[in-house]
Amino acid sequence: MLRKLLALLLAMMTLTFPALAQEDQDWDLDVEEYVSLDGDEQVSLPLEEMGLAEPPPPREDFIDRIIELGRELYEEADGKAQRAHYSGDIYVCKNFTTYLFRQCREDFRMAAYPETQLIIPNNLPAKDCRPYYYGLAWEEKTAEQGNPFEVAASFRYDSSLSKKENMALACDFMRQAKRGDFFQISCDYEYGVGAHSAIIIADWDSENDEIHWMDSNMRGKKVNGERYGIVQFDEIRDVTWWAEVFCHKRRGATLYRLREDIIYAQ
Repeated sequence: MLRKLLALLLAMMTLTFPALAQEDQDWDLDVEEYVSLDGDEQVSLPLEEMGLAEPPPPREDFIDRIIELGRELYEEADGKAQRAHYSGDIYVCKNFTTYLFRQCREDFRMAAYPETQLIIPNNLPAKDCRPYYYGLAWEEKTAEQGNPFEVAASFRYDSSLSKKENMALACDFMRQAKRGDFFQISCDYEYGVGAHSAIIIADWDSENDEIHWMDSNMRGKKVNGERYGIVQFDEIRDVTWWAEVFCHKRRGATLYRLREDIIYAQ
């Protein structure tokens, strides 16, 4: 479409200003920017600044909005711990990721179920996690029920294998992380023991073997007997550090990924 518009503009210039058209006949219409003339100076404007770039696909737009809202809450917190003690506090770890999802979901649906509002499942109850500990997975909800997530990868500690073998599997699991994945973990590490939730904000960095994520309440403190959690954005740790978080007996983790058929709500 853009190429046709530029070709039409060039044709009109040829009729009206033949000299100018002849001077600029070497324009490259394949480049992803628009070149204009301001006197003798060439000014390059990205297509995005001109409103000519195509918007991202709905699925990517959904992910972009979730991550941007996470950034906004991180900046608003300004490094100060936020209350993460009561069931309604959005800065509790799973509450935080759920809040981001719900705040951004209204404009989106699944192509297979365009009339169904999107949901994010609750954590699987402890009794249903056995023999593993609570926190490594969500309830199983179908797409027909509104669940737009699929299990992209999972890790469960296998006691029939050695610790070294389990660590290798846990690292391989982490290397499957992609931007927009919701990350559910049963932890035993430096910050505590129990369930945690996070959102991956960039594909696994293969060059540095690192993971970029955002979350709330991984780190925190007690104030007058109440828990307060730190909001994190673009935190970075290597794959081995993450694997050691959940590579313990009866623990594990799951990566949940949005389906490919995300569309805009009608």
